[in-house]
Amino acid sequence: MDLGLPPPEAYLDHAASTPTRPEVVEAMLPWLTEHFGNPSGSHARARAARRAVDEAREPVAELLGCAPGEVVFTSGGTEADDLAINGVLDAVGGRAVCSAIEHHAVLDPVLHRGGATVAVDAVGVVDLDDLSRQLVNTDEAPVSLVSVMAANNEVGTIQPLDAVAAVVARHAPDAVLHTDAVQAAAWCDLRQLASAAALVSLSGHKIGGPKGVGALAVRPGVAVAARLRGGGQERGRRSGTHNVAGIVGLGVAADLVLTHRDATAARMTSLRDELESVVTSVPGVVATVGRDGAARPSRLPTICHVCVQGVSSEALLFLLDDAGIAASAASSCASGATEASHVLAAMGVTSEQARGSLRFSLGWTSDEVVVERVAAALPDAVARLRLLDVPSRAGER
Repeated sequence: MDLGLPPPEAYLDHAASTPTRPEVVEAMLPWLTEHFGNPSGSHARARAARRAVDEAREPVAELLGCAPGEVVFTSGGTEADDLAINGVLDAVGGRAVCSAIEHHAVLDPVLHRGGATVAVDAVGVVDLDDLSRQLVNTDEAPVSLVSVMAANNEVGTIQPLDAVAAVVARHAPDAVLHTDAVQAAAWCDLRQLASAAALVSLSGHKIGGPKGVGALAVRPGVAVAARLRGGGQERGRRSGTHNVAGIVGLGVAADLVLTHRDATAARMTSLRDELESVVTSVPGVVATVGRDGAARPSRLPTICHVCVQGVSSEALLFLLDDAGIAASAASSCASGATEASHVLAAMGVTSEQARGSLRFSLGWTSDEVVVERVAAALPDAVARLRLLDVPSRAGER
Protein backbone atom coordinates (compact mmCIF):
# COMPACT_ATOMS: atom_id res chain seq x y z
CA MET A 1 0.00 0.00 0.00
CA ASP A 2 1.47 3.38 -1.02
CA LEU A 3 1.16 5.82 1.88
CA GLY A 4 2.82 8.64 -0.05
CA LEU A 5 5.79 8.71 2.29
CA PRO A 6 9.19 9.93 1.05
CA PRO A 7 11.88 7.32 0.46
CA PRO A 8 14.27 6.52 3.34
CA GLU A 9 16.58 9.44 4.00
CA ALA A 10 20.08 9.52 2.55
CA TYR A 11 21.68 11.91 4.99
CA LEU A 12 24.49 13.97 3.46
CA ASP A 13 24.63 16.98 5.77
CA HIS A 14 27.01 15.72 8.47
CA ALA A 15 28.98 18.97 8.36
CA ALA A 16 25.89 20.68 9.80
CA SER A 17 25.28 18.01 12.44
CA THR A 18 26.16 14.34 12.62
CA PRO A 19 24.08 11.70 14.44
CA THR A 20 24.78 11.22 18.12
CA ARG A 21 26.63 7.97 18.70
CA PRO A 22 24.70 5.34 20.70
CA GLU A 23 27.54 5.03 23.22
CA VAL A 24 27.22 8.76 23.88
CA VAL A 25 23.48 8.55 24.51
CA GLU A 26 23.98 5.58 26.84
CA ALA A 27 26.63 7.41 28.84
CA MET A 28 24.50 10.56 29.12
CA LEU A 29 21.24 8.96 30.27
CA PRO A 30 22.16 8.42 33.94
CA TRP A 31 23.15 12.07 34.23
CA LEU A 32 19.75 13.09 32.85
CA THR A 33 17.84 10.89 35.29
CA GLU A 34 19.13 9.61 38.64
CA HIS A 35 22.41 11.57 38.84
CA PHE A 36 21.19 15.15 39.10
CA GLY A 37 23.71 16.74 41.45
CA ASN A 38 25.22 20.17 40.79
CA PRO A 39 29.02 19.85 40.34
CA SER A 40 29.57 23.07 42.29
CA GLY A 41 28.16 21.59 45.51
CA SER A 42 29.95 19.73 48.30
CA HIS A 43 27.77 16.69 49.08
CA ALA A 44 28.11 13.22 47.58
CA ARG A 45 25.83 13.81 44.58
CA ALA A 46 27.66 17.02 43.75
CA ARG A 47 31.05 15.35 44.08
CA ALA A 48 29.94 12.56 41.73
CA ALA A 49 28.86 15.11 39.14
CA ARG A 50 32.12 17.04 39.49
CA ARG A 51 34.09 13.82 39.10
CA ALA A 52 32.17 13.02 35.89
CA VAL A 53 33.00 16.47 34.50
CA ASP A 54 36.67 16.13 35.40
CA GLU A 55 36.91 12.64 33.89
CA ALA A 56 35.45 13.96 30.62
CA ARG A 57 38.24 16.55 30.42
CA GLU A 58 40.84 13.91 29.74
CA PRO A 59 39.62 12.59 26.35
CA VAL A 60 38.57 16.09 25.29
CA ALA A 61 42.04 17.38 26.16
CA GLU A 62 43.66 14.52 24.25
CA LEU A 63 41.50 15.28 21.22
CA LEU A 64 42.38 18.99 21.38
CA GLY A 65 46.04 18.35 22.07
CA CYS A 66 46.20 20.13 25.41
CA ALA A 67 46.30 19.39 29.13
CA PRO A 68 43.00 18.64 30.96
CA GLY A 69 43.34 21.84 32.98
CA GLU A 70 43.43 23.87 29.76
CA VAL A 71 39.94 22.71 28.69
CA VAL A 72 37.11 25.20 29.17
CA PHE A 73 33.68 23.65 28.64
CA THR A 74 31.19 25.85 26.76
CA SER A 75 27.70 25.62 25.30
CA GLY A 76 29.12 24.83 21.85
CA GLY A 77 31.51 25.92 19.13
CA THR A 78 30.00 29.39 18.79
CA GLU A 79 30.55 30.23 22.44
CA ALA A 80 34.05 28.76 22.29
CA ASP A 81 34.87 31.04 19.34
CA ASP A 82 33.33 34.04 21.05
CA LEU A 83 35.28 33.39 24.25
CA ALA A 84 38.51 33.10 22.29
CA ILE A 85 38.06 36.28 20.27
CA ASN A 86 36.31 38.62 22.65
CA GLY A 87 38.04 37.09 25.66
CA VAL A 88 41.49 37.97 24.29
CA LEU A 89 40.45 41.41 23.05
CA ASP A 90 38.85 42.22 26.41
CA ALA A 91 41.94 41.03 28.26
CA VAL A 92 44.72 42.67 26.25
CA GLY A 93 43.10 45.10 23.80
CA GLY A 94 44.27 45.47 20.23
CA ARG A 95 42.37 44.07 17.28
CA ALA A 96 41.70 40.74 15.62
CA VAL A 97 42.06 39.50 12.07
CA CYS A 98 40.66 36.30 10.59
CA SER A 99 40.52 34.57 7.24
CA ALA A 100 37.75 35.68 4.90
CA ILE A 101 36.20 32.20 4.89
CA GLU A 102 35.68 31.75 8.62
CA HIS A 103 32.40 30.50 10.03
CA HIS A 104 30.19 33.39 11.12
CA ALA A 105 30.90 32.43 14.74
CA VAL A 106 34.40 33.84 14.13
CA LEU A 107 33.81 36.29 11.30
CA ASP A 108 31.02 38.24 12.98
CA PRO A 109 32.73 38.92 16.33
CA VAL A 110 35.98 39.86 14.56
CA LEU A 111 34.20 42.39 12.34
CA HIS A 112 32.02 43.60 15.23
CA ARG A 113 35.18 44.52 17.13
CA GLY A 114 36.60 46.44 14.18
CA GLY A 115 38.86 43.67 12.90
CA ALA A 116 39.72 42.73 9.34
CA THR A 117 39.72 39.71 7.08
CA VAL A 118 42.63 38.05 5.29
CA ALA A 119 42.23 36.95 1.67
CA VAL A 120 42.29 33.34 0.50
CA ASP A 121 43.19 31.87 -2.87
CA ALA A 122 40.94 30.06 -5.36
CA VAL A 123 41.01 26.81 -3.38
CA GLY A 124 40.41 28.44 -0.01
CA VAL A 125 43.95 28.50 1.41
CA VAL A 126 44.77 31.61 3.43
CA ASP A 127 47.00 34.14 1.65
CA LEU A 128 50.11 34.39 3.83
CA ASP A 129 51.30 37.54 2.07
CA ASP A 130 48.01 39.28 2.81
CA LEU A 131 48.22 38.08 6.40
CA SER A 132 51.67 39.66 6.64
CA ARG A 133 50.32 42.94 5.31
CA GLN A 134 47.52 42.93 7.88
CA LEU A 135 49.94 42.28 10.72
CA VAL A 136 52.34 45.11 9.83
CA ASN A 137 49.61 47.66 9.09
CA THR A 138 50.71 50.59 11.25
CA ASP A 139 47.57 52.59 10.47
CA GLU A 140 45.55 50.32 12.76
CA ALA A 141 45.89 49.14 16.35
CA PRO A 142 48.30 46.22 16.85
CA VAL A 143 46.89 42.76 16.15
CA SER A 144 46.49 40.76 19.34
CA LEU A 145 44.60 37.78 17.90
CA VAL A 146 44.66 35.93 14.58
CA SER A 147 41.93 33.37 13.85
CA VAL A 148 42.28 30.86 11.02
CA MET A 149 40.02 27.80 10.98
CA ALA A 150 41.62 24.36 10.87
CA ALA A 151 39.32 23.24 8.05
CA ASN A 152 36.55 25.04 6.21
CA ASN A 153 32.98 23.95 6.85
CA GLU A 154 31.73 24.54 3.30
CA VAL A 155 34.47 23.34 0.95
CA GLY A 156 36.67 21.32 3.33
CA THR A 157 40.03 23.04 2.73
CA ILE A 158 42.55 22.34 5.51
CA GLN A 159 44.68 25.34 6.44
CA PRO A 160 48.49 25.32 6.90
CA LEU A 161 48.38 26.44 10.52
CA ASP A 162 52.11 25.98 11.11
CA ALA A 163 52.83 28.40 8.26
CA VAL A 164 50.21 30.82 9.61
CA ALA A 165 51.80 30.62 13.05
CA ALA A 166 55.23 31.35 11.59
CA VAL A 167 53.93 34.52 9.91
CA VAL A 168 52.27 35.63 13.15
CA ALA A 169 55.45 34.97 15.15
CA ARG A 170 57.50 36.99 12.65
CA HIS A 171 55.25 40.04 12.33
CA ALA A 172 53.13 40.09 15.52
CA PRO A 173 54.97 38.06 18.17
CA ASP A 174 52.63 39.23 20.94
CA ALA A 175 49.51 38.05 19.09
CA VAL A 176 47.90 34.69 19.82
CA LEU A 177 46.63 32.26 17.18
CA HIS A 178 43.12 30.84 17.50
CA THR A 179 41.75 28.07 15.33
CA ASP A 180 38.14 27.01 14.96
CA ALA A 181 38.59 23.22 14.78
CA VAL A 182 34.88 22.42 14.81
CA GLN A 183 34.90 20.76 11.37
CA ALA A 184 38.40 19.28 11.63
CA ALA A 185 38.16 17.59 15.02
CA ALA A 186 36.47 14.41 13.82
CA TRP A 187 38.90 13.85 10.94
CA CYS A 188 42.27 15.49 11.67
CA ASP A 189 44.83 14.94 14.41
CA LEU A 190 44.61 18.29 16.19
CA ARG A 191 47.64 17.39 18.28
CA GLN A 192 49.59 17.96 15.07
CA LEU A 193 47.43 20.24 12.93
CA ALA A 194 46.58 22.71 15.72
CA SER A 195 49.73 22.40 17.83
CA ALA A 196 50.78 25.97 16.99
CA ALA A 197 47.43 27.47 18.05
CA ALA A 198 47.10 29.02 21.50
CA LEU A 199 43.31 28.63 21.43
CA VAL A 200 41.34 25.77 19.84
CA SER A 201 37.53 25.53 19.55
CA LEU A 202 35.46 22.32 19.53
CA SER A 203 31.76 21.47 19.16
CA GLY A 204 30.07 18.30 20.38
CA HIS A 205 27.49 17.68 17.70
CA LYS A 206 30.06 17.66 14.88
CA ILE A 207 31.90 14.65 16.34
CA GLY A 208 29.03 12.37 17.34
CA GLY A 209 28.32 14.08 20.64
CA PRO A 210 25.24 16.04 21.74
CA LYS A 211 24.24 19.55 20.76
CA GLY A 212 24.65 22.33 23.27
CA VAL A 213 28.16 21.50 24.46
CA GLY A 214 31.64 22.39 23.27
CA ALA A 215 35.07 23.33 24.54
CA LEU A 216 37.89 25.80 24.15
CA ALA A 217 41.51 24.82 24.73
CA VAL A 218 43.41 27.71 26.35
CA ARG A 219 47.18 27.21 26.39
CA PRO A 220 49.18 28.36 29.44
CA GLY A 221 49.97 32.07 29.54
CA VAL A 222 47.10 33.13 27.25
CA ALA A 223 45.04 35.93 28.80
CA VAL A 224 41.31 35.36 28.26
CA ALA A 225 38.74 37.51 30.04
CA ALA A 226 35.55 35.73 31.05
CA ARG A 227 32.46 36.50 29.00
CA LEU A 228 30.10 34.88 31.52
CA ARG A 229 30.64 35.85 35.14
CA GLY A 230 28.91 34.64 38.26
CA GLY A 231 29.77 31.32 39.82
CA GLY A 232 33.41 31.21 38.81
CA GLN A 233 33.25 27.78 37.19
CA GLU A 234 35.96 26.62 34.77
CA ARG A 235 38.65 28.38 36.80
CA GLY A 236 36.80 31.66 36.45
CA ARG A 237 36.94 31.56 32.66
CA ARG A 238 33.32 30.54 32.05
CA SER A 239 30.71 30.79 34.81
CA GLY A 240 27.50 28.78 34.80
CA THR A 241 26.28 25.43 36.07
CA HIS A 242 27.95 22.65 34.11
CA ASN A 243 25.93 20.71 31.56
CA VAL A 244 27.00 17.44 33.16
CA ALA A 245 25.22 15.09 30.78
CA GLY A 246 26.42 17.02 27.74
CA ILE A 247 29.99 17.15 29.00
CA VAL A 248 29.96 13.41 29.72
CA GLY A 249 28.65 12.85 26.19
CA LEU A 250 31.35 15.10 24.73
CA GLY A 251 34.01 13.11 26.56
CA VAL A 252 32.71 9.80 25.22
CA ALA A 253 32.44 11.21 21.69
CA ALA A 254 36.03 12.50 21.89
CA ASP A 255 37.24 9.09 23.03
CA LEU A 256 35.41 7.38 20.14
CA VAL A 257 36.96 9.79 17.64
CA LEU A 258 40.43 9.04 19.00
CA THR A 259 39.77 5.30 18.72
CA HIS A 260 38.18 5.16 15.27
CA ARG A 261 39.32 8.31 13.44
CA ASP A 262 42.02 6.88 11.20
CA ALA A 263 39.95 3.95 9.95
CA THR A 264 36.80 6.03 9.52
CA ALA A 265 38.68 8.82 7.73
CA ALA A 266 40.19 6.33 5.28
CA ARG A 267 36.73 4.91 4.56
CA MET A 268 35.27 8.39 4.13
CA THR A 269 38.04 9.42 1.72
CA SER A 270 37.23 6.51 -0.55
CA LEU A 271 33.51 7.16 -0.30
CA ARG A 272 33.95 10.90 -0.89
CA ASP A 273 36.04 10.28 -4.01
CA GLU A 274 33.39 7.90 -5.34
CA LEU A 275 30.62 10.40 -4.59
CA GLU A 276 32.56 13.22 -6.24
CA SER A 277 33.12 11.10 -9.34
CA VAL A 278 29.39 10.36 -9.57
CA VAL A 279 28.36 13.98 -9.00
CA THR A 280 30.83 15.55 -11.44
CA SER A 281 29.87 13.06 -14.14
CA VAL A 282 26.64 15.04 -14.51
CA PRO A 283 27.14 17.58 -17.33
CA GLY A 284 27.81 21.07 -16.04
CA VAL A 285 28.72 19.98 -12.51
CA VAL A 286 32.20 21.06 -11.40
CA ALA A 287 34.09 20.43 -8.15
CA THR A 288 34.49 23.81 -6.43
CA VAL A 289 37.93 23.12 -4.98
CA GLY A 290 40.17 22.60 -7.99
CA ARG A 291 37.90 24.19 -10.58
CA ASP A 292 39.69 25.64 -13.61
CA GLY A 293 42.52 23.17 -13.07
CA ALA A 294 43.81 24.68 -9.81
CA ALA A 295 45.88 22.28 -7.70
CA ARG A 296 43.86 20.88 -4.82
CA PRO A 297 45.04 21.49 -1.26
CA SER A 298 44.67 19.11 1.65
CA ARG A 299 40.99 18.80 2.47
CA LEU A 300 38.62 16.97 4.76
CA PRO A 301 37.74 13.43 3.68
CA THR A 302 34.03 14.08 4.05
CA ILE A 303 33.09 17.14 2.00
CA CYS A 304 32.13 17.12 -1.67
CA HIS A 305 31.32 20.67 -2.77
CA VAL A 306 30.28 21.40 -6.35
CA CYS A 307 28.78 24.14 -8.49
CA VAL A 308 25.95 23.08 -10.77
CA GLN A 309 25.57 25.14 -13.92
CA GLY A 310 22.14 26.38 -14.92
CA VAL A 311 20.19 25.69 -11.72
CA SER A 312 19.59 27.35 -8.37
CA SER A 313 20.79 25.43 -5.34
CA GLU A 314 17.57 26.19 -3.46
CA ALA A 315 15.43 24.52 -6.10
CA LEU A 316 17.87 21.62 -6.45
CA LEU A 317 17.92 21.01 -2.72
CA PHE A 318 14.11 20.94 -2.75
CA LEU A 319 14.05 18.19 -5.40
CA LEU A 320 16.77 16.23 -3.64
CA ASP A 321 14.92 16.49 -0.35
CA ASP A 322 11.79 15.24 -2.09
CA ALA A 323 13.86 12.24 -3.21
CA GLY A 324 14.98 11.63 0.37
CA ILE A 325 18.45 13.16 0.04
CA ALA A 326 19.48 15.66 2.71
CA ALA A 327 22.22 18.02 1.52
CA SER A 328 22.99 21.73 1.77
CA ALA A 329 24.38 24.70 -0.14
CA ALA A 330 25.91 27.57 1.81
CA SER A 331 25.53 28.21 5.52
CA SER A 332 22.04 28.50 6.96
CA CYS A 333 20.63 31.39 8.91
CA ALA A 334 18.41 31.10 11.96
CA SER A 335 15.27 30.85 9.81
CA GLY A 336 16.71 27.92 7.84
CA ALA A 337 16.89 29.92 4.61
CA THR A 338 20.01 29.71 2.48
CA GLU A 339 22.32 32.73 2.55
CA ALA A 340 24.79 33.77 -0.12
CA SER A 341 28.13 32.14 0.64
CA HIS A 342 30.87 34.54 1.73
CA VAL A 343 33.23 31.55 1.48
CA LEU A 344 32.66 31.08 -2.25
CA ALA A 345 32.84 34.83 -2.88
CA ALA A 346 36.21 35.01 -1.11
CA MET A 347 37.47 32.12 -3.26
CA GLY A 348 36.57 34.01 -6.44
CA VAL A 349 33.58 31.86 -7.37
CA THR A 350 31.29 33.97 -9.55
CA SER A 351 27.75 34.69 -8.44
CA GLU A 352 26.44 32.63 -11.36
CA GLN A 353 28.57 29.65 -10.33
CA ALA A 354 27.64 30.08 -6.67
CA ARG A 355 23.96 30.16 -7.62
CA GLY A 356 24.15 26.39 -8.08
CA SER A 357 26.43 25.55 -5.17
CA LEU A 358 25.83 22.21 -3.49
CA ARG A 359 27.54 20.55 -0.51
CA PHE A 360 27.35 16.85 0.23
CA SER A 361 29.01 16.01 3.55
CA LEU A 362 29.64 12.50 4.80
CA GLY A 363 29.90 11.20 8.35
CA TRP A 364 30.44 8.14 10.49
CA THR A 365 27.11 6.56 9.45
CA SER A 366 27.64 7.05 5.69
CA ASP A 367 27.92 4.08 3.35
CA GLU A 368 27.68 3.15 -0.33
CA VAL A 369 23.90 3.54 -0.28
CA VAL A 370 24.11 7.34 -0.13
CA VAL A 371 26.27 7.39 -3.28
CA GLU A 372 23.81 5.14 -5.07
CA ARG A 373 20.91 7.37 -4.06
CA VAL A 374 22.67 10.49 -5.32
CA ALA A 375 23.60 8.75 -8.58
CA ALA A 376 19.95 7.85 -9.10
CA ALA A 377 18.41 11.22 -8.20
CA LEU A 378 20.84 14.02 -9.11
CA PRO A 379 20.96 13.75 -12.94
CA ASP A 380 17.18 13.83 -13.26
CA ALA A 381 16.80 16.69 -10.77
CA VAL A 382 19.39 18.80 -12.59
CA ALA A 383 17.84 18.07 -16.00
CA ARG A 384 14.34 19.00 -14.77
CA LEU A 385 15.51 22.31 -13.36
CA ARG A 386 17.44 23.24 -16.47
CA LEU A 387 14.34 22.68 -18.56
CA LEU A 388 12.28 24.83 -16.22
CA ASP A 389 14.94 27.54 -16.17
CA VAL A 390 15.24 27.95 -19.95
CA PRO A 391 12.59 30.70 -20.37
CA SER A 392 13.85 32.80 -17.45
CA ARG A 393 17.45 32.51 -18.52
CA ALA A 394 16.56 33.36 -22.11
CA GLY A 395 14.85 36.47 -20.80
CA GLU A 396 18.02 37.50 -18.98
CA ARG A 397 19.85 37.85 -22.30
